[in-house]
Amino acid sequence: MTVTRMQRLQPPKRDAAGFTLIELMIVVAIIAILAGIAIPAYSDYVTRSRLTDGQKVLSAYALAMEQFFQNNNTYLRSGDCGVTETATAYNAGDFRLECTATATEYTATASGQNQVNGYTYTINQAGARATTGFPNGGVTAATCWQTRKGGTC
Repeated sequence: MTVTRMQRLQPPKRDAAGFTLIELMIVVAIIAILAGIAIPAYSDYVTRSRLTDGQKVLSAYALAMEQFFQNNNTYLRSGDCGVTETATAYNAGDFRLECTATATEYTATASGQNQVNGYTYTINQAGARATTGFPNGGVTAATCWQTRKGGTC
């Protein structure tokens, strides 16, 4: 077997192993697209889970106010809401509770802080729930507590 001069100048052929740069860039692009979708969706999910804290606070507070009314026939105590809203049982980490009252009516408001800043929910003596603050493209609702941007309760 004789080897020609042209065959000597060419490097020996090997089987390809590993990835080419273009294949690697395609994988990186796919991961970036998936991360661009997954991270905002997860962030919205975490925020929605924190919103239920404010709703729980308002529900518990409304129950306590109704119990106070049953015992005292008024929502007032010394010119303020009958149930002290500064009690730690009613102030969740992400929401601050406030109350205004007359003898026959009250309105309790849970205002978001920290990661849920801007979200505001209310409830009154009739049990009417409202979303009065919903940032980042959300729509407020006069009849329910919203947790999603779409305007549904």
